[in-house]
Amino acid sequence: MTGSSPGGLLAVHAHPDDETLATGALLATWAAAGLPVTVVTCTRGELGEVIGPVLAHLEGDGPALAAHRERELAAALAALGVTDHVFLDTVAQVTGRDPASSGASAVRFTDSGMAWAGVAQAGRLEDLPEGAFVAVPLEDAASRLARVLRDRRPAVVATYEPGGAYGHPDHVRAHEVTARAVALAADSEWDPEAGPSHAVAAVLWAVRGEGSLRAAYRELAATSHLSARDPHLSFPSPDGPVPSVAVPDAEVDLTVDVRPVLARVAAALRAHATQVQGVTTAWSEGDAPGAPGDVVGSYALSNDIIAPVLGVEEYRFAPGAAGDGVAWPTGVRRVA
Repeated sequence: MTGSSPGGLLAVHAHPDDETLATGALLATWAAAGLPVTVVTCTRGELGEVIGPVLAHLEGDGPALAAHRERELAAALAALGVTDHVFLDTVAQVTGRDPASSGASAVRFTDSGMAWAGVAQAGRLEDLPEGAFVAVPLEDAASRLARVLRDRRPAVVATYEPGGAYGHPDHVRAHEVTARAVALAADSEWDPEAGPSHAVAAVLWAVRGEGSLRAAYRELAATSHLSARDPHLSFPSPDGPVPSVAVPDAEVDLTVDVRPVLARVAAALRAHATQVQGVTTAWSEGDAPGAPGDVVGSYALSNDIIAPVLGVEEYRFAPGAAGDGVAWPTGVRRVA
């Protein structure tokens, strides 16, 4: 690996497509500012459902789907302007080896799968697949990520909130691994062979203000052209249960204006064709910022429920890492 200059961003995600769905505007904004951006992906999404008949043959064929989703991820990152990507299982576990080498690790972290545990809430499968990321020892996965942090030396790290957005086991584990890796990377007594210690200035958790999200659901329901275009898609209930990504609006600490990078985010969503369908955009690049709940586009996943692309991405600061001294790029705003 080669070191990056100060001011970098590193995002940690469980599967290909999560980087765009959860943090796409943040990544694109950071890259557009000419600052270093790294995406770390923990698995290749081997157990993902596949949308549409053209690619349906990939579902259930873990190796084939993984290879295809690697290509989708590469295309999505290119659309976002991200040039530095790492699969976590390619990082060396032991000291004294090159963490960037794809041959550095003999293991392969795989998609753990999920089972719906209720509306907007996922849980673990009873029988985990071989190599399931949730079964990887925390210290193993975290030590690999800590080595990446010490090498890239980002100012900001972004990942899921503790509930993993909607409870997906791999998302929750990625949150846990990130938290532990940030602590290890900052510990001057941990693994000197992994490079000098590095303290991250800000850890961001991707969230949605609940009021903003419900307002977006109401706006979607009033947009008749979406259902006319894709009659098999349905709308989320503005008054129904919301996933763990939704937090009280007052707990949002930072926002990212989506509009200047909307075309990049939409292109990245379309790149994940096995996972994302019905991508639309309602605004052009350069439009003035609006309220957090404003809808600027939409998409659907394999559940066939239309989801909003909001005018802003929203984040919380992890405790103890609130970004003091970070020079946020234009389009990223701390909430007073």
